[in-house]
Amino acid sequence: MQTNWRIGSLFGIPLFLDPLWFVILGLATLNFGVSYQQLGTLQAISAGVVMALLLFGSVLLHELGHSLVAQQQGIKVNSITLFLFGGIASIEEESKTPLKAFQVAIAGPLVSVGLFVILRLLAVSVPETIALHMMLADLARINLVLALFNLIPGLPLDGGQVLKAALWKATGNRFKAVRLAASSGKILGYAAIALGLIVDYLTGELVTGLWIGLLGWFGIRNATSYQRIAQLQETLLEMVARDCMTREFRVVDADLSLRSFAEEYLLVNDRSQVYFADRDGRYQGMVGVGDLQVIERSLWDTQTVQTIVRPLNEIPTVEESTNLVEVITKLENEKLQRLTVISPAGAVAGLIDRGDILRTLAQKLNFRIADAEIKRVKEEGSFPPGLQLGSIAKSTK
Repeated sequence: MQTNWRIGSLFGIPLFLDPLWFVILGLATLNFGVSYQQLGTLQAISAGVVMALLLFGSVLLHELGHSLVAQQQGIKVNSITLFLFGGIASIEEESKTPLKAFQVAIAGPLVSVGLFVILRLLAVSVPETIALHMMLADLARINLVLALFNLIPGLPLDGGQVLKAALWKATGNRFKAVRLAASSGKILGYAAIALGLIVDYLTGELVTGLWIGLLGWFGIRNATSYQRIAQLQETLLEMVARDCMTREFRVVDADLSLRSFAEEYLLVNDRSQVYFADRDGRYQGMVGVGDLQVIERSLWDTQTVQTIVRPLNEIPTVEESTNLVEVITKLENEKLQRLTVISPAGAVAGLIDRGDILRTLAQKLNFRIADAEIKRVKEEGSFPPGLQLGSIAKSTK
């Protein structure tokens, strides 16, 4: 469920706020307010609010840097969200080459460095006796820290994305690069948690130690997510329709009368069934059971199943060797319930739907999913909210 609040858009990119953003906004306001106590209580609080908002304005521009470069590459940016740990741009798919991936990754830190230079020049031009000088200098320094922190070489940070691009270029394997960069991120995450404990123990700064530890936990969680998605993407490319398809269909004689077909198959079967018609051992197509309703019953004795057959070249199909990325993309883009799988000889080899794909992936990757959930996916024609294979497949291409 979407709990974030939409606050507008920039360059066609929706902007959202996570409710927890207000927590860090309050803490940042308090921190700046305490730092500016020499200005007087009211001015310090006002300056704290302004600085907190400008801090997140800087984060927004940082994420916008990533987003605009991605858009220039023809990649859709779904949103930018400000949340507890800063900001994140939801970019729909991966760049096509290591160089383009590097360009997207480095864009955010470059924006932050650019803001540092501009704000530093503005601070120098303002007399030191004016509060604005201090605020500009602090904001400049924060943007420099933001740039340097994000360049730490481990996913999910920008530095991890840069490392991934470099490893992708060196190895020629994007998924291996993701795994290595994510492993680096997990190591750094555990190091941050350890550092947080050390800070707490040695200095007694519980809040500081806790915050460092939370950053480490956030890094580990997201690095692990990167690894799992990379593994899933590799699997989608390796597996083909043949691996997931079922033969949950029946073959009937194309020359059977409509009445005989209805009595022998439809009236004795209380569940939805897919039928294909054949004649002399050759598939004629899929039987359009729903088309029976538009044919008068008085004609059912004289008309045959062939009357309601949809030829194979007119129904959605994939070949047995089609990888799952293409299968899922076709299902999602064309909003299909299922696809017919065609053998190299042009015969019907099986059927494949989202439930079949989900069940096979669960078996292959050893994750648990209830039979009831697979049944729901089959009936409703939508992947589980927590496993959006449509989006994952799109980002794999």
